[in-house]
Amino acid sequence: MKSHIPRKRFGQHFLTDVALIDAIVDLIDPQPGDTLVEIGPGLGAMTLPLLERRKPLTVIELDRDLAARLRKRDDVEVIESDVLKVDFKSLAAAKGTRLRVVGNLPYNISTPILFHLLDAVNDIVDQHFMLQKEVVDRMAAGPGGKDYGRLSVMLQWRYDIESVLDVPPESFDPPPRVDSAIVRMQPLKTPPALNPALLGELVTSAFSQRRKLLRHSLGKWLAERAYTGHFDLQRRAEEVPVDEFVALALEIQPQK
Repeated sequence: MKSHIPRKRFGQHFLTDVALIDAIVDLIDPQPGDTLVEIGPGLGAMTLPLLERRKPLTVIELDRDLAARLRKRDDVEVIESDVLKVDFKSLAAAKGTRLRVVGNLPYNISTPILFHLLDAVNDIVDQHFMLQKEVVDRMAAGPGGKDYGRLSVMLQWRYDIESVLDVPPESFDPPPRVDSAIVRMQPLKTPPALNPALLGELVTSAFSQRRKLLRHSLGKWLAERAYTGHFDLQRRAEEVPVDEFVALALEIQPQK
């Protein structure tokens, strides 16, 4: 079988470190009855060890050559598609159960993928992803530091997020120019009954001028909505915990 040349436009970096792959599969810990979905299986570095623990497996692969390779197996269901076009709610409904989603996400579109999956969070058990370490640090960051921002808030209001393993560039072929990490995302069991679009608007406004006090950014946004409550605007967005942003959104949100 001829070797596959990584395609730059797909952001392909293939994991080759066997010991590391085993460690990642141990972290995922597939169980009988799990419905596993892998995004971007590539050459199957993680797919094959996952199949040793749990069959069958559904994979989402955009590269037609790689999809064709995987389609030769009878224990793999291949969805040949851009992951951003996959309806995970419908996929869960078709499987009749919630999904466990894993993958080495293309670094050039990792954030859009995370937000796309947020739409289907009620149909997901957990997510384990390989991402650029810088992105994982932002996802898991607490308030008070430079890593804490819009991405932190918009994911943490809905998931428990943990960076569980660092991955050096030499674990890949070709080696990326950045460090990577594995992130574990577990949907919160009892999330607030919040309009995500409203929270998104609020948080985007708050972090639009992150060096300035909130009265210069979020203050104007609140004034436009005739907000008369008490929210401390004499601080920067990066100082406000996730639960305070959520509480403010709930306060503004029209009551049913």
